[in-house]
Amino acid sequence: MSVCSDRWICRMAIECSMIEPFVDRQIRSNRDGQRVISYGLSSYGYDLRVSDEFKVFTNVFNTVVDPKNFDCCSLVDIKADICIIPPNSFALARSVEYFRIPREILTICVGKSTYARCGIIVNVTPFEPEWEGYVTLEISNTTPLPARVYANEGLAQVIFYLAHEPCNVSYADRGGKYMWQKGITVPRI
Repeated sequence: MSVCSDRWICRMAIECSMIEPFVDRQIRSNRDGQRVISYGLSSYGYDLRVSDEFKVFTNVFNTVVDPKNFDCCSLVDIKADICIIPPNSFALARSVEYFRIPREILTICVGKSTYARCGIIVNVTPFEPEWEGYVTLEISNTTPLPARVYANEGLAQVIFYLAHEPCNVSYADRGGKYMWQKGITVPRI
């Protein structure tokens, strides 16, 4: 496998609609000239944005988090430009961008250093070959203080790996359970 360059990512985004909407450069300020957490095409990846839809974990209903029997009562829905994640807590969100991963590509997604340096950790599982959808983002506030996450700004970087040959069985071939996600998707079994 080899890491894909910005030229390859740009070509695939345009020719194959791999990333929609696609921003072909790093954006560091908004239309008003205010600084934002950067997003868009980078040297060997793409910095995705977090939408304004969040699901923040709460213990109001004393629910146990169980991946085999997930209770949505453990989450509070928030739609806002800023999401406050409580101390030592966790939120789910989704990307602004919709991804269509080619058969010969595997991606790894890592958090941006601006958030990581504030104790906000982003965990996203790989986008497998032929996976398609909005990305459900897992955001942990590891600090003892409330933390802000800014909607429509950069949250994580996607790094694309090109395989020497296409895989035998893709995510689409095996009917992956998180295919074609539209919103924030909670655990499924």
